[in-house]
Amino acid sequence: MSQPYYRKASPFGVWMNGLVGRLARNGISLLGTAELSVRGRKSGQMQRIPVNPHAHNGNRYLVSARGHSQWVRNMRVAGGGDLRVGSKVRTFTATEVPDGEKLAILRAYLERWGWEVNQYFQGVTAKSSDAEILAAAPDHPVFLITTTPRT
Repeated sequence: MSQPYYRKASPFGVWMNGLVGRLARNGISLLGTAELSVRGRKSGQMQRIPVNPHAHNGNRYLVSARGHSQWVRNMRVAGGGDLRVGSKVRTFTATEVPDGEKLAILRAYLERWGWEVNQYFQGVTAKSSDAEILAAAPDHPVFLITTTPRT
């Protein structure tokens, strides 16, 4: 059995993620970015990474452009987390979207964020055919996120 698709960040990508995460933590969102906090499935500690929450047809999603990353694996176990921009923290639950239901979400995500993420989609872009996007869907986990009020 082959390993699930995952593109690890380059040293520059790790540096940029750190910078974008710090900016979001301090209230500066670049084009809608937020800092995701999700409990680590092994460590139990909160893990943080910047993400691009994606709005589509009245719902919000997290899409993993890099594939089956550590945050994805943690999210599958944790079932939710927090999104932070400055002092605004939104707690959410996450439900993974089945591959067959990702087409419109991934196409819209690539239209919005393709300039940043196309490199991870192995030639698939927003202009690719439905069949090409659906073929790439298993490599790019998508979570429907539902925010819950903080008490």
